[in-house]
Amino acid sequence: MSLIGWPTPDPVVPSEAHPVLAGAAKAASAAFRRARAEFTRARLAETGRTGADGTASMRLDLLVEAAIAEVAEEHRVNLLSEEIGFVDRGSATTLVADPVDGTANAAAGVPLSAFAGTLAVDGVPVEALTCWLDTGRCWHAVAGRPTGYRTTGRRELDGAAVSLLRPHERNAEPWWRISRRAGRIRILSTSCLEAALVAEGSTDAFLDAGSDTHRIVDLAAALVMLPASGGVVLDLHGRALEIDPDLHRRWSGVVAATPELGEELLTAALA
Repeated sequence: MSLIGWPTPDPVVPSEAHPVLAGAAKAASAAFRRARAEFTRARLAETGRTGADGTASMRLDLLVEAAIAEVAEEHRVNLLSEEIGFVDRGSATTLVADPVDGTANAAAGVPLSAFAGTLAVDGVPVEALTCWLDTGRCWHAVAGRPTGYRTTGRRELDGAAVSLLRPHERNAEPWWRISRRAGRIRILSTSCLEAALVAEGSTDAFLDAGSDTHRIVDLAAALVMLPASGGVVLDLHGRALEIDPDLHRRWSGVVAATPELGEELLTAALA
C-alpha cells in the first residue's frame, strides 16, 4: 500500500494556550506528518506491543506519543497517555494526552483523527486543547471561562443530530433506541474530535451507548470544553469521570449540548 500523500498542516494553536498544551499539539502534528511521509498505510497500522490501556498499539500511536512525551519531560510535568500510561515526575500538573484519537482512521488515510491534550492540576482538569490533525483546526478551553463557541443548545433527543460509537453486540439495543429517535446519526470513530464538534455546535451530541469503550484520555478534554461552551459530559451509568492513572478503567461517555439532552440520552439508552 502507498504512502498517504496529502499534506498535514501545522495546528492553528491559540496564542493563549498553555505552553505544555501548545508544545504537545505542535509536536504531535509534526510527528504525525513525519510518520505519514515515511511509512505506508500498512506499516502505520502495524502493532507490536500492548498499550497501558490493554489494547494493541499501532506504530503511528507510538511515534506521535514519543514526541509528546519529550514535551512533557521538557516541562517536567507528569504524563498520562494512552500507550505509555502514567509517567510520574512528582508534579502537581499532569498532561493527559490522546496522541492520535482515531488512529485506525489516520493509518488508513481517512482524514478524521485528532490530538487531544488536557492539563490537570492535582487531578482536576483545568485546560484543554483538541487539534484536528488533517486540517490543523483547534479547539481550546479553560475551566471556568466561556469559550468563543457554543453548543447548539438542543434539549430534545427526537430529531437531534447524534454521533455514536459503532454498535457492539453487548449494546445493540440501546444503540438502536437512540438511533431510531435521532434525526441524523454519524459514526466518525474519533471521540475527541466528535466531542469538540458538540462543543462548537456542529452536532447535538456524541455518546457511547453502553459499550464501556471510553478511557479517560478519550473524555478528559471534553470535561473542560463542554461546560465552558454550555454542554455537559456524563457517564451512562452514573460513574464519576476522574483523571485516574489506571487506563484499564472504562466509561460510556455521553457528550451533549445541554444537561436536558444529556438526561434524555441517558433515559433512552437505559430504557
